[in-house]
Amino acid sequence: MNIKRLIFAILAGWVVIFATDFLIHNLWLGPLYQATKPLWRPETEMYTHICWMFLAQFLIVSTFVLVWAKGFAGRSVGAGVNFGLLMGLFQQTWAIILFVVMPLPAELAVKWFFGGLVQAVLLGIVTSLVYKPAPTPAP
Repeated sequence: MNIKRLIFAILAGWVVIFATDFLIHNLWLGPLYQATKPLWRPETEMYTHICWMFLAQFLIVSTFVLVWAKGFAGRSVGAGVNFGLLMGLFQQTWAIILFVVMPLPAELAVKWFFGGLVQAVLLGIVTSLVYKPAPTPAP
């Protein structure tokens, strides 16, 4: 395992998740969150828990990159897209479950689901480009 590249891929992936979370949740989904305001913590209260959000994002990215490094490293960007799509499908089931158990608009669950898939594919692309296995020593 290439530890230096692993750390760099995790950091690059976290930047991707952080940036796309801003675009998805603040810009794209902002109006839906406003329309369903009674379901959420007040914004000021959310910010008191923001460290937990950063930790969760870090854990998601770290797990994603570690699984790539252990089983898929050295493959093409196309493999990164496929890996991201599969990991995204695995992760985004929570959006469907929350739609079932909470009074959420279907539009919000659908946008969460597809927004998360796009994030995972982007993460797969970045991970495949950044993480390279450690070079094997010459005999």
